[in-house]
Amino acid sequence: MSIKLRRQWIIGCLLGTALGLQGLAHAQATNWPNKTVRVIVPAPPGSAPDGQVRLIANKLGELWQQNVVVENVVGAAGNIGVDRVAKAPADGYTLLYNTIGPIAVNVTLMAGRLPYDPLKDLAPVSLVTKTPNFMTVPASSPFKSVSDVLAYARANPQKIRYGTPGPGTTQHLMGESINLAENISMVSVPYKSSAQMTTDGLSGQFELLFHNAPVLMPFIQAGNLRALAITSRERSPRMPNVPTMIEAGLKDFEITAWFGFMAPGGTPKAIVDKVSRDVKAVLRNPDVNKQITDTVAEVIGSTPEEYDTFIRAEIKKWAEVIVKAKMKDD
Repeated sequence: MSIKLRRQWIIGCLLGTALGLQGLAHAQATNWPNKTVRVIVPAPPGSAPDGQVRLIANKLGELWQQNVVVENVVGAAGNIGVDRVAKAPADGYTLLYNTIGPIAVNVTLMAGRLPYDPLKDLAPVSLVTKTPNFMTVPASSPFKSVSDVLAYARANPQKIRYGTPGPGTTQHLMGESINLAENISMVSVPYKSSAQMTTDGLSGQFELLFHNAPVLMPFIQAGNLRALAITSRERSPRMPNVPTMIEAGLKDFEITAWFGFMAPGGTPKAIVDKVSRDVKAVLRNPDVNKQITDTVAEVIGSTPEEYDTFIRAEIKKWAEVIVKAKMKDD
């Protein structure tokens, strides 16, 4: 066989292989899912991401005509659940409903000790929601605004305390971000659980209580807590009288707990794209949309590419805060 013919033969084989793989991927997506899909959420039952994913999973099950089972896998700041998905078969039958910590924060906070690389071992599917925090004080607190808190903190270093349910949580990131932005020294009080932190915050065991909006809304509405600000870029239509941290004078201050779907790295793009499209379709369902937005969460529903860009930006953003604040995970 001449060199020219050999080259043509090789090119033909490569093209045939590529077309074969493309056809296989298309067939996988067309037939997928044909059995139960498992969604792992690295958060406890009753938490904000748990409530969201169960609502969405139920509708996906109806759309796919398959069981979609949600499994709570907690521990090691969310790393155990994420690692389980990262090491699962890349066939679309194991998905992750991720939280911010093990994807964007722990990369820096636990540098060199993560059992997975979120940018290599996982495939972004869709950013589903962004949930802001409230800055609140007990109803009996003398603080009526963010300005009151900052003025007192400047005059009384380390006298204002805030609770956190662990290192690297959005509550911890929020406190340290304010410290850095305003050159003050509020003190974090670590708790082993979010529930205990909330209970002590309600009883005034520390001065400030930061937490996800869905958790604190009932206490704000009942008059147990006073909301001083919300950490979204815009005011929430559900709580229009609560100013943003940006309006309170903290430039570009936005902190949200964000949740989304990811798959094991190497999952066929056709399947990833299908899940992304179907998640977006579920989020457009009026009942689903209302149930989520009623908790002050923002519904997104992004493409895989948009989610990848967002994750990379969040990793960079929080790396700067963690390094400057010298945050530790112990």
